[in-house]
Amino acid sequence: MRHTFKLISILSLSVSASVFAGSLTLSSQDIAQGEFMPKAHEFKGFGCSGGDLSPHLKWSNAPKGTKSFAITAYDPDAPTGSGWWHWQIVNIPMTVTEIPTGAGNINSNNAPIGSKQIQNDYGSQGFGGACPPQGHGVHHYRFTIHALSVEKLDLPEDASGALAGYMINGHTIESNTIESLYKRD
Repeated sequence: MRHTFKLISILSLSVSASVFAGSLTLSSQDIAQGEFMPKAHEFKGFGCSGGDLSPHLKWSNAPKGTKSFAITAYDPDAPTGSGWWHWQIVNIPMTVTEIPTGAGNINSNNAPIGSKQIQNDYGSQGFGGACPPQGHGVHHYRFTIHALSVEKLDLPEDASGALAGYMINGHTIESNTIESLYKRD
């Protein structure tokens, strides 16, 4: 009976530790879970006339073993058969826990030093805002912070979104997502 109590106590402690352990969190001053994004985050081009600004993002409670971060922005509703990569930024130093609005513009110098922005599906490096086809309904934009187990992802200069996604997913310890919405009438 005493051994059973010990075993239950040990199991209870391990479950409690995992339940109460800090989980990676993600927040933003610009976008919110399940809410429509402001026009400032709409693409400028392809018939869209937004500000093409990446949103402010802030994260905390990185898991043990985190050596860097990556951010992805993906639209699974794009009528391509494979979704649409709006943004991938990798090799964000572990000491960085926040990026300002517009950091996805490669000319702004607001991206973290040492980070690398991957070519998006519009064909340019950096952030490309929401621009779903007119009348296509609501699209879901997944902004995800990834805590990575490596300091740097070795990607070629012209890495595709698929290759970057593969490498990010292969080294993700934990992630968290804000899914924002956008629609063009």
